[in-house]
Amino acid sequence: MVQRLGPVLWKQLLQRSQRDSLSLQGQIREMLVAAIFDGHVPAGTSIPSSREMADQLGVARNTVVLAYQQLAEEGYLVSRERSGHFVNPQMLAGRAAAGGAALAAANERQPDWDRRLHIRPSAQRSIVKPADWQKYRYPFLYGQFDATLFPTADWRECCLKTLSVLDIREWAPDQITRDDEQLVQQIRTRVLPRRGVWASADELLVTIGAQHALYLVADLLVGEGTRVAIEDPGYPDARNIFAARTSALSALPVDEQGLVIDENADAPDYVYATPSHQCPTGVTMPLARRQALLELAQRRDFIVIEDDFESENRFDGEPTPALKSLDRGHRVIYVGSLSKSLAPGLRIGYIVAAPALIAELRALRRLMLRHPSAFTQRAFALFVSLGHHDAQLRRLALAHRERAAVVLSALAQHAPGCVVTPADGGGSLWVRLPDGVSALGLAEHAAAAGVLVEPGDVFFASPQPPAGYVRLGYQSIAAPAIEEGIRVLGGVIGALQAPRR
Repeated sequence: MVQRLGPVLWKQLLQRSQRDSLSLQGQIREMLVAAIFDGHVPAGTSIPSSREMADQLGVARNTVVLAYQQLAEEGYLVSRERSGHFVNPQMLAGRAAAGGAALAAANERQPDWDRRLHIRPSAQRSIVKPADWQKYRYPFLYGQFDATLFPTADWRECCLKTLSVLDIREWAPDQITRDDEQLVQQIRTRVLPRRGVWASADELLVTIGAQHALYLVADLLVGEGTRVAIEDPGYPDARNIFAARTSALSALPVDEQGLVIDENADAPDYVYATPSHQCPTGVTMPLARRQALLELAQRRDFIVIEDDFESENRFDGEPTPALKSLDRGHRVIYVGSLSKSLAPGLRIGYIVAAPALIAELRALRRLMLRHPSAFTQRAFALFVSLGHHDAQLRRLALAHRERAAVVLSALAQHAPGCVVTPADGGGSLWVRLPDGVSALGLAEHAAAAGVLVEPGDVFFASPQPPAGYVRLGYQSIAAPAIEEGIRVLGGVIGALQAPRR
């Protein structure tokens, strides 16, 4: 006979489900579902009556009644007249058999995956950020979420509107290859014109972030022997995406004006560039150099993949027009992001390119995932159309300008040996450390002191990169914490510097 759970155990189970995002009724439902699937309440056994459970948990009986009713409607519980609620045996059918099958499979001979792998992405050099980075007092990380800058009320409004009956009928069906027409219209008329780019609907494809866009482009256009040139230092994941498809990668130097153009070098098939804010240095390519790059692409017949990942974030004046705005011959494949200015976890980006290329990218996307979340697309469309996107960009520009100024001032005071590459926008600074200080060593010791920084070695193509660079991001750290964090970092740098002779 199964022993019934007592009040203490039910309260403990309820505590596991307690969180601000769930109502009390929701917590009780989650508690009961967990109790069923974890085996605390076996199939066919009864659960306490609503009055008894309410007394044991110290909640209103009606809250429990509503929770029981919903679980019965969803099939977790069955109600028997005059007997109460019981765990539905059908809900657990097959779980025991599946467990036995899994145990048997574990004893079978396993495949040799090392022999079967064509590539090993886990072995590539990539940017690494601690999963628990939000627990650190001073996270100087780029591209992370800052809850204080997220427009919670505005985004909630858009999500609720998207859940209206009429909107659900539009986005809920399988879109197959289509994008949300409202989002495409907003990108075309409200987002791209800010960058000087004008595109028709057949020149635009929505993606799950800018990185997905790069993956699609590489999958379609790059194979073994395709010559791809990439900035050095440059974005590691772009380098990894291209390197997984071709060994013909070349590194292009970067100076204080971004990508350096060498008219005498062998022409590649594709050039990957970040002209608005070079990754990771943050410098902006001037107009004259952009025009020279496009002229060279036309003359030498190559394509430029423009990653405009941080296009809007300038501290003063209007953003520099995108390289794509100067393109008259479809020589530029333009990759942009919407979610970077809102929340990275939302994952919405886009590609602007020639209609023939977009058509093939759309067909390729269908093979991968059909289309990005239609719900998220519609919510973003509303977010832009209601003016929230423009307001968010202004809010970010003000916050990042303030934070960058504090970082620069604090570095000058607490780490005067550091040299910062001048930048006029963005969410990070590229910093050269004093001689003798290793970025990897600094990152390790700084983390122990509560400060997170990103070592710069991963941005260089060479397996023996310069050791003395870090990227200091300020998107995820509030301005009041910056000076103290830099003071702590400066102390670690001082401790690591080689003693003077």
